[in-house]
Amino acid sequence: MQFFPMTSRYIAVEGPIGAGKSALAQRLAARLDATVVLEETENPFLADFYAGRAGAALQAQLFYLLNRHRQQTSIRQGDLFAQATVSDYLFDKDKIFAYLNLDDNELFIYQRLFDLLARDVPAPDLVVYLQTPTDLLLRRIRERARTSERTLPDPDPEYVRELNEAYQHFFFHYNATPLLVVETSDVDFEASDEALEDLLRQIRSTSRGTQYYVPRR
Repeated sequence: MQFFPMTSRYIAVEGPIGAGKSALAQRLAARLDATVVLEETENPFLADFYAGRAGAALQAQLFYLLNRHRQQTSIRQGDLFAQATVSDYLFDKDKIFAYLNLDDNELFIYQRLFDLLARDVPAPDLVVYLQTPTDLLLRRIRERARTSERTLPDPDPEYVRELNEAYQHFFFHYNATPLLVVETSDVDFEASDEALEDLLRQIRSTSRGTQYYVPRR
C-alpha cells in the first residue's frame, strides 16, 4: 500500500547528530521506492577546525554549504523523473552550524553566499524533524563510535547540548514548509516496522503547518 501523498514528492528528514535521520531516510526511501539523498560528511577542513586553527571554521562551513548546494540542485534537475525523494538533511539547516561556529565577520561572508545559493535549492514538500533529548544523542554517538571502523572523536557534551538547543530553536520558528516534529525518546524506527508504518500514516496526514507526533510505545 502506498502511503506517500502525491503532493509530497520530496521529504527532508532532520535532527542533530545521533537523532537517526540517515537511517530513517534510508528506510523511508526503501519503503516508498524513492530516491535517497544522503549528506556527504567528508570534509578536508574538519581536522583543522577541531584543532582550533584560525579560519578553519569558515572553510569547513563553506565546504559543507557548497556540497549541500550541489546535491540539492541535482534533486531539482532530476525531479521530473523521480517518483519521490527522501533526503537526510534540509539545506536551510546549514545556518544552524554557521551561527554556532562562525564569528560575526565570518557570518557576514557566509550569509551573503548562503542567500545566493539558496535561490537554486528546491523546498521540500515536508520536513520531518526528529526531536531527541541530549543524553540520548550522546549515548547514540558513543555507541556509533565504538562500532565504527574509523576513529571518531569523543563527543563534547557541551557542544552536543548547544547544538541540540540550536536545532530546537530553529525548528520552533521554522515555517517555510509543512513540518512534522517527531518525539523519538521511546522509538527505534530502524528496528521497528510497526513504528515505521505508523510514521508513514502520520506523514500522509501532514499537509500544512506544524504537527507534533509522539509515536506509540
